[in-house]
Amino acid sequence: AGDLVSGMSTAEKAGAVIVAAYAGLDPPVDLVSELGLAGLILFSDNIPAGGADAIASLVTGVQESHVRPYPLVVAVDQEGGPVARLSPPVTEMPPAMALGAVDDPDLARRVSTSVGAELRALGVTMVFAPVGDVTAGSEDPTIGVRSPGDDAALVARTVAAQVQGYAAAGVVPVLKHFPGHGSVPADSHLELPVQSAGLDELATRDLVPFRDAVRAGAPAVMVAHLDLRAVDPGVPSSLSVPLVSQVLRGDLGFEGLVVTDSLLMAAVADRYGPGEAAVQALRAGADLLLMPADPRLARDAVVAAVADGSLPAERLAAAAQRVVAVQLGSARAETPPLDVVGSSRSLAAELA
Repeated sequence: AGDLVSGMSTAEKAGAVIVAAYAGLDPPVDLVSELGLAGLILFSDNIPAGGADAIASLVTGVQESHVRPYPLVVAVDQEGGPVARLSPPVTEMPPAMALGAVDDPDLARRVSTSVGAELRALGVTMVFAPVGDVTAGSEDPTIGVRSPGDDAALVARTVAAQVQGYAAAGVVPVLKHFPGHGSVPADSHLELPVQSAGLDELATRDLVPFRDAVRAGAPAVMVAHLDLRAVDPGVPSSLSVPLVSQVLRGDLGFEGLVVTDSLLMAAVADRYGPGEAAVQALRAGADLLLMPADPRLARDAVVAAVADGSLPAERLAAAAQRVVAVQLGSARAETPPLDVVGSSRSLAAELA
């Protein structure tokens, strides 16, 4: 990865840290190629009719549209339950709270391995799961059943097993939403939630699953857009140097890929333009910028920030190197046959 990135221009490095969303059924392959984007995220409205063959054909077309020596990121939110962008024939799984209710790490690992194999058969390389948030129950308007539960130790052992399962299937799991979205009383899709708890309190609850998953080898962590008043008041955690570089990298010792939550969400988009958000997220220590409102503007802003010295060239290079390393790792995973898709129904029934 280091060798590949060292041969890139600043503009190529800036494109290589962006994953874009798109509308409709036609992926923007020209934009991906022109900007050298890291890849794309799929949503329900991007999925063609025609079953597994049509989805695999879509992904294959995206991968064949570029000539780099590593695959593009093709990412999807496929948590199970209410957040699952791929519908049947892909197996429908109960939400993560079912895994928490069972409290069987072996089953959590088997479920995630099975889901990961179906995704991998379709060509998906990255899944934005598992959810490591500890829910606060009725005081949590956003996460709810997407979390294994309200007990930090239960959530920790469940998501550690899920991380291992996805990785065993050859799909990159992205643990989310650091530093914990389950204990804030607002939805970051709509506003910037305030986390009033201090780091000592968070260390006994919200941070526990992330700490344990990092120790278990989690390759990627998604950072949420939260206002941690005790750490960096008024700044979304995804753009916060103290939160990403000091708490996640320093205190938790995480050395893998840091991914922002969607930069289209109101918690960031209402306060920062696409270019400003992209530069600040990289400066904070993020490696992969998810869904900037305007990928071209974000790419150009990063290039300009490196040119004027407001974003160190070394920081951009390190981010690009981590992204490329993950993509190179994806290329080494085996792709299961397409008839794996839909094969996990008995496991879903066992969990239910």
